[in-house]
Amino acid sequence: MNISTRLFSVANMVDRCKTMADIGTDHGYIPIFLLKNSICEKAIASDINKGPVERAIKNIKEYGLEKKIQCRQGPGLSTLKPHEAQIVVIAGMGGHLIISILEEEEKIAHNLESIILQPVQHSMILRKYLYENGYKIIDEDLCVDEGKYYEIIKVRYDGVKRVLEDIYYEISPFLIEKKHLLLKEYIIKKIQQNDKILVHIDEGTELASDRKRELINRNKKLKELLTCL
Repeated sequence: MNISTRLFSVANMVDRCKTMADIGTDHGYIPIFLLKNSICEKAIASDINKGPVERAIKNIKEYGLEKKIQCRQGPGLSTLKPHEAQIVVIAGMGGHLIISILEEEEKIAHNLESIILQPVQHSMILRKYLYENGYKIIDEDLCVDEGKYYEIIKVRYDGVKRVLEDIYYEISPFLIEKKHLLLKEYIIKKIQQNDKILVHIDEGTELASDRKRELINRNKKLKELLTCL
């Protein structure tokens, strides 16, 4: 089956396993893709809303996988039993929501072999949370889909809390080390976005002045990273 570049990049992070779970599954495309490509033996497609679950059921039946993929309705990781799945995918959500999902079912999250996260926004906040709350980042990837950049973060809980420089919460050390092909243009886009914000900042208040200094300093750090690529 054909899936989007974003979903393919997420699925590509999933290791071979007996059972994976897709949280916020929407159409069920990731579990279907993984089963069709023999990456996992079974899957759980879960979503908090009825509509996405119904769409997933329809698509799963079309591919004849209803005996291998279970569909469940409920919030976050609450639809899973302890040790039921080895790998979980949480994709297409904001960073804050992903954090709340991990916190609400810590016992489940902490015992997974790996978790594949794909935030649509606030990836810096999510990455900082992961490092500082005992999640080891195993790998990261970056893709462009329909003109938008998406970061994919693969983690495992090991209980070790880590503190990095702020710039490495924004730009993944893994992507820097890999010299990822998309990283240079991704950083340039971030600098341009910051420049647009800077133009419209009125320094009439102390808060605005602080924000301006923050963005100028951030752009300086981003430009320094560019010299390493």
